Amino acid sequence: MDHSQLFIFVCTLLITSSCSRLTNPSMNMPFAQNAGLNTVWHNNASLLHNNHTYDDFLMRVILHATTTVRSGDSSLDDFPSFACGFYCAEPATTCHTYIFSIVFVNVYISIDDGVSLYSPEVVWVANRDHPVGENATVQFTELGDLVLHDADGTLVWSTSTADKSIVSMNLTGSGNLVLLDRTNVEVWRSFDLPTDTLIIAQTLQMGQKLVARTSLTNWTEGNFYLTTLADGMYAFAGIHTPLAYYRSPTGGNVATNRSAYVALKNGSLEVFTSFRETEAPDYRIMLPVHPFGLVFARLEWDGHMRLYQWANDSWASSDIFDITDPCAYPLACGEYGICLHGQCTCPDLVVGQSGLFELVDSREVNRGCSLKSSLSCGSARKARFLAVPNVTHFNFVYNWTTNEEHCKQSCLNDCSCKASFFHHKDTSSGFCFLASDAFSMISVSAQSYSSDFISFCFIKIQDSTHKSLLSKETRIFISVAGPLSFVTSVIVAALIILRRNKAEPLEDEYSIDQLPGLPTRFSFTDLKSATGDFSRKIGAGGFGSVFEGQIDDKHVAIKRLDGIGQGKREFLAEVQTIGSINHIHLVRLIGFCAEKTHRLLVYEYMPSGSLDKWIFQNRQAAPLDWETRLKIISDVAKGLAYLHSDCRQTIAHLDIKPENILLDEMFTAKISDFGLAKLIDHEQSSVMTRLRGTLGYLAPEWLTSVITEKVDVYSFGVVIMEILCGRRNLDYSQPEENRHLISMLQDKAKSDQFMDLIDPCFVDMELHMNDVLRMMNLATWCLQVDYHRRPSMPMVVKILEGTMDVETELDFDLVNIDPMVVANRAAQRNTVTLQIDSVLSGPR
Repeated sequence: MDHSQLFIFVCTLLITSSCSRLTNPSMNMPFAQNAGLNTVWHNNASLLHNNHTYDDFLMRVILHATTTVRSGDSSLDDFPSFACGFYCAEPATTCHTYIFSIVFVNVYISIDDGVSLYSPEVVWVANRDHPVGENATVQFTELGDLVLHDADGTLVWSTSTADKSIVSMNLTGSGNLVLLDRTNVEVWRSFDLPTDTLIIAQTLQMGQKLVARTSLTNWTEGNFYLTTLADGMYAFAGIHTPLAYYRSPTGGNVATNRSAYVALKNGSLEVFTSFRETEAPDYRIMLPVHPFGLVFARLEWDGHMRLYQWANDSWASSDIFDITDPCAYPLACGEYGICLHGQCTCPDLVVGQSGLFELVDSREVNRGCSLKSSLSCGSARKARFLAVPNVTHFNFVYNWTTNEEHCKQSCLNDCSCKASFFHHKDTSSGFCFLASDAFSMISVSAQSYSSDFISFCFIKIQDSTHKSLLSKETRIFISVAGPLSFVTSVIVAALIILRRNKAEPLEDEYSIDQLPGLPTRFSFTDLKSATGDFSRKIGAGGFGSVFEGQIDDKHVAIKRLDGIGQGKREFLAEVQTIGSINHIHLVRLIGFCAEKTHRLLVYEYMPSGSLDKWIFQNRQAAPLDWETRLKIISDVAKGLAYLHSDCRQTIAHLDIKPENILLDEMFTAKISDFGLAKLIDHEQSSVMTRLRGTLGYLAPEWLTSVITEKVDVYSFGVVIMEILCGRRNLDYSQPEENRHLISMLQDKAKSDQFMDLIDPCFVDMELHMNDVLRMMNLATWCLQVDYHRRPSMPMVVKILEGTMDVETELDFDLVNIDPMVVANRAAQRNTVTLQIDSVLSGPR
């Protein structure tokens, strides 16, 4: 036997020996690249996994793609290849949460040690916003549906392919998890549902996004995403009002092109915005790719797009974006940081008022700054501004033309606003931008503008001048007893505290019997246990996070409120209002917790999540069909009609938007989050209230602060259009002329071209054209600028039930807002009204 034959024999022996270890004892089947129907994998030690603690990660493998083998003295050392399975979403030593993932991982096969995994890089995740625990299962069902269940049986994720004649599953050598039918055609592909990574041979089509994670250790969706538009590749910061910070320098025909895409190929990242016979890209970023092609590109949590390639037994990365200015990234200096020529500092140091901010990490100044006194809506302490001159934003998109004082006051009235930017030639008129995200700021010199142009950022900070009753008593005592020693002063101050605590009942001694009709009261310990110590996070909003939980036999969603600034009495009064209403299309409040500083709300669990996930995110294998969309519209209308007409007092919700519309397993829609709700006596025609609501959904009359329940009708009209068109009302990722959906509706309504607004992906809507046009006319009626001309919600229900017709004499000037606020028609298309988050429950 010659040397070559001996080597082949040894390789075969080693592979056979190693493969005997690659088994799942619970299924008694070999570890493989393919899987057949009715296969179940359990997330426990029965799956192949790495056992070494120094790996600092844990992965349990389900499928492993074919790899190229090279020889070694005592082992077969594989290049990184693809594996699919349960990946620990936290440090392996304390792992409680897992994500179902595809991972680029190096597999080391040794005669002595068996299989070792190292250098993992996650390239695709199914359940990034809903990690699962130990003993969760992945099942390839008999009907051809790939489903992920948590250990308690909760459905977490599915390919929704049960009716597609699927017969097998395969993890390809390129890292694509595919489901195949009987003719071997790929019916479902993970490549079509990207997360934050683009792999060789994968393309990013128009409408698809790479969404960065929140941080290095948090896999949930963050504030940055990359997408392909008709005129090139864009990167955006922000989710609800995204602003572009990068664009590939390409042309492209925006009006007609629907086939642009981005591809990562050996040697380049290529952007196609039009097709020619040569299929040459419009823009190419040349990349030094490893000859074996082991490469991927990922949008990182900090907004950078990085190329990863395997070299010298480790991953090396390099930036892809050709952004030459280091300050042009939204998080160049972290949150609140000010960037000048790549150097970072905190805002208070720039203006000489130290003590307001502190560095997140003193060793890494570019990690950003944090407020020493956190902002709290509704707090007894008032907010004020720190004025920082000569700074701007990475992408200044002004909300309106106004004066400096109005710009500042608008931010004060907007709970979500963290800073207002004002660019002007004089204080009587300028451009105002309200920033709800604390991205980095960019320091600019006077030469950046004309000599008479001024730029300011007004950063909202908590006013520290608020004095408590205790401090007043202490000051009086100290002024009278000045000659006494410092020690005596401290003793007397302590006695004052004890006396006040004895004279006034503790907050927890407040009797809830004074508020009858409250739902079930839970202790904080009960809810902490029900959520597994708040480990199963399923959502977050401006005032807290939502966790999945189990109370007895009830599956619940528990919202933990943070920094709401409310006393217990006010909180209980709002809970009493929510608990007193009950309707099939309102999310039911099961209970609450008001213990010391803890404020929690317990809701019924809605397994299909919020509506925005289904109409905006493009995550599903297929969009919602027309019947489902129409049912959701009808359900929301019935819930609002109940609030407006069938309660003891009219309840104006004031924050109707897709995030606050939840769906059960049958896609029945229910309205949630009543933290902004306002009670209106039936004999009242209107009520005065401060501005509240969310960007893009507020009726024009909010400018006067005199509102009726008809503001909900207006918001409902916006939601109808978003459901029909599959996009947000305000979308800064669109070309300028398409950013405001209601402005587009106004133009199309006047020319009777409603159907131009429908996403061409919604094929079945073309089969129901008459119904779709009827819904657009209903939306137009709800969006009338004069609220007297809008229908009531009971009238809307009758229209949806077919017992009443839509008004035909409509005003198509739908964005005719007060000219004092909006300077001109161009600015009008970009207008976004003010936003204030919910005090009680907040947006999801």
